[in-house]
Amino acid sequence: MKVLVVGGGGREHALIRKIKESPRVDSVACCPGNGGISYDAKCYNVAATDIDGVVKLAKEIKADFVVVAPDDPLVMGMVDALNKEGFKTFGPSSAAAIIEGSKVFSKNLMLKYNIPTAGYKVFDKADEVIDYLKEKNEFPAVIKADGLALGKGVIIPETLDDAIAGVKEIMEDKIFGASGNNVVVEEFLTGPEVSVLAFTDGKCVKPMVSSMDHKRALDGDRGLNTGGMGTVSPNPYYTDEIAKECMERIFLPTINAMNSEGRTFKGCLYFGLMLTPKGPKVIEYNCRFGDPETQVVLPRLKTDIMDIFDAINNETLSDLDIEWSDDACSCVIMASGGYPKSYPKGIEITGLENGQLDGVTVYHAGTAINDGKLVTSGGRVLGVTALGATLEDALKKSYDGVEKIKFDGAHYRKDIGQKALKAAVNGK
Repeated sequence: MKVLVVGGGGREHALIRKIKESPRVDSVACCPGNGGISYDAKCYNVAATDIDGVVKLAKEIKADFVVVAPDDPLVMGMVDALNKEGFKTFGPSSAAAIIEGSKVFSKNLMLKYNIPTAGYKVFDKADEVIDYLKEKNEFPAVIKADGLALGKGVIIPETLDDAIAGVKEIMEDKIFGASGNNVVVEEFLTGPEVSVLAFTDGKCVKPMVSSMDHKRALDGDRGLNTGGMGTVSPNPYYTDEIAKECMERIFLPTINAMNSEGRTFKGCLYFGLMLTPKGPKVIEYNCRFGDPETQVVLPRLKTDIMDIFDAINNETLSDLDIEWSDDACSCVIMASGGYPKSYPKGIEITGLENGQLDGVTVYHAGTAINDGKLVTSGGRVLGVTALGATLEDALKKSYDGVEKIKFDGAHYRKDIGQKALKAAVNGK
């Protein structure tokens, strides 16, 4: 088989490395890819959001299967366009991808079908949001742009002044473009966060192993929100008992709700959960593999991923036994200095050979090759990932790897996984 993967970040690199393990796959292509991905797949300079360009490329290279990984092209209908041309695909239709494409849609869906989530109100005028926030006067508050915003469309202001400034940025300054035409204001939930990715064929749900993301830029969960500074798997807070409750109250009801709405979801559905004192609640849905959660979940997958993709296409997922390794996995993100605000690009990266390093797997998120040299080209640059018999083992390998990789201004958190280690020790 020849497989085409659409996208160019760390998640796509993790998918490509896993796809290459399949004995059924002869070659992998990627568009647009990145410097590090080019060591593992033939990269084509076609944007991930260029639907016509991707369909044309799939025809030219005679792809047997196309994996559409990022949110934007899924919401725009890339899978629909590929299916219309006869290509087998992995990823939801545009009608199903709205579960991530619109926060307003997903919140209304949960309300309608009694799926536990935070209380909320929807607004389309900045002054009305500000009046509501003044009246409620409860902080921290949670304010979300309705549409896609590269994983950064959520602000959690601690004061009314911060909230007003945030609302103006989203709704008046349009820092997220049209995604900020509407906003959702939610109650602030407390408790451990858990990310659970799940394979589904629209009938059956097969959750993957759990993970814990670290969104804040700085140690101790301080600093600005990012796309994710690191992940560990499993998440010790996600017990078998909680998993059972989530299946009964969240996972299956969500799939059934989407079917009832005529929006059958086939692909990977990401559940961002908060384990509150009143039980698990949905913080957000994503219509695709999470980044950087994928980087710690897929290394633990033992089953051939192409068999899973086929079963989803054929709606026979319930017949497939998906196996996972008992090992723990950790991923430490090395970011450009200044991320998630402005940062330089084109800085040489040293310490890697053909993009990799012995003892760890390096997933490339923001790299390029210029004049034969590997250089930075994004905010999140590398995900240094390791498996271990215990989480401590995995983290030691990841951080040993980080120490050997150099680029000017490299920034990473020193405390990835520490909360998980403490939780495991305390038996929570």
